[in-house]
Amino acid sequence: MPAGLKQTSSVVAISSLTNETAPNTFSQSRISLDLSPLDNEVFVVVAIDVNPSFPDALAGVDTATQACVSTTSRTTMGFIEDTNVLASGSTAIRAAGMVDGGVGFTQTSLETPPANLDYIGIIATNDFFLSIQGTGNLGAKAVGARIWGYRAKADANVFSALVQSEVLSA
Repeated sequence: MPAGLKQTSSVVAISSLTNETAPNTFSQSRISLDLSPLDNEVFVVVAIDVNPSFPDALAGVDTATQACVSTTSRTTMGFIEDTNVLASGSTAIRAAGMVDGGVGFTQTSLETPPANLDYIGIIATNDFFLSIQGTGNLGAKAVGARIWGYRAKADANVFSALVQSEVLSA
């Protein structure tokens, strides 16, 4: 348990799906955690699975789908190296110069943390965001995600620092 936090619930799983509004268009959904800021409530994330749709297999065309879970709203796709991104995943088919559908590749951030990690992130504001964007696809794509975590109460100093850090990482 992180210092300055007191766990107030058991581990829960939150699942969500986000669809592109049109093919190859960055799309994002806001997922509410219904936290109580008056009680300094936060959500401690212990694991995340991110599963973007497979890209279209088109002869001679590179295609991809990319997805991420972030603690703040984004206007572009986020990746694991971005401060506010908790998890990311991508699937790509490299077919440029080929007469068939190409070769597929998958890349994801760590879906299940090692047993020695207490948590992988803390969400201090009331929601998180699930994003999807395709590249070179004919049809709109989607991403499914599941986040496991628990509610906790932070002392005033820790809560203030967590909220400020989260908001400034946008």
